[in-house]
Amino acid sequence: MTVPSQDDLDVADALGGQLVRFYRAMAKTKSYLSKIGPDGIERAAYAILFYLVNNGPQRTSALADALHSDISTVSRQSSTLVQHGLVERTADPEDGRATLLAPTGEGLRVFEENRKLRARWIASMLQEWPREDRVAVASLLDRLNAEIEQFQEGLVDHSVAGDPDT
Repeated sequence: MTVPSQDDLDVADALGGQLVRFYRAMAKTKSYLSKIGPDGIERAAYAILFYLVNNGPQRTSALADALHSDISTVSRQSSTLVQHGLVERTADPEDGRATLLAPTGEGLRVFEENRKLRARWIASMLQEWPREDRVAVASLLDRLNAEIEQFQEGLVDHSVAGDPDT
């Protein structure tokens, strides 16, 4: 691993500041919206639906790990999603004693509706930006997310040693 230059550190510090600013702006925007959606479901529960739609059926324990949440929280939120018909419990084909959570047709419809609402919100916010800027920010965020995910995988690989340089 190479040692970053002072310029690298300065740019990283500026980016870090902008990421914190972005996170705060998104949190503030979410706080303007109700914590409970119009269908009576906590907005946080939609993270479970999003994960299931994008990653397929999961055990509750796997969801808790993936979402960095307590299993009791994921269990409560997934039960709400089941009660609202957005998620269903199915037998795990690898272990009949365990259950998997999977999105229902209604869950897929609600997910798609929320995705379209998010796209309209972002499009209206950025409509004054030139198209090439909108494409560039999407591409750069994709690249940043990929780097973060790759870095996280490296952390898991090196967690036993406790030394990031090993």
